[in-house]
Amino acid sequence: MPKTVLSKIISALVIVILALALNPSGEKHRNAISSAIAERSPIAGALGLGTLASLVVDYHSLGVASYTVSDDRKVSIGAFGYVHVMLDGPEKK
Repeated sequence: MPKTVLSKIISALVIVILALALNPSGEKHRNAISSAIAERSPIAGALGLGTLASLVVDYHSLGVASYTVSDDRKVSIGAFGYVHVMLDGPEKK
């Protein structure tokens, strides 16, 4: 096996192992959702609405990535230790 092919296989294996090890937990998703809601609305943060909203999401892990769902809508996605919260603005009619 050529050296470059072996190094690419090893690199891919290391990336997959890192993704598995750094997959965000449900608690990290809930903390990120709570923080995002508090950042968007300080009053909601003071009332603890972010924490309340984060409790109703369902956490799903794909091994190398994870996501949360509430009412058939993805709320957050995460991989490599990072969680991105997808908050929608008010609906435009």
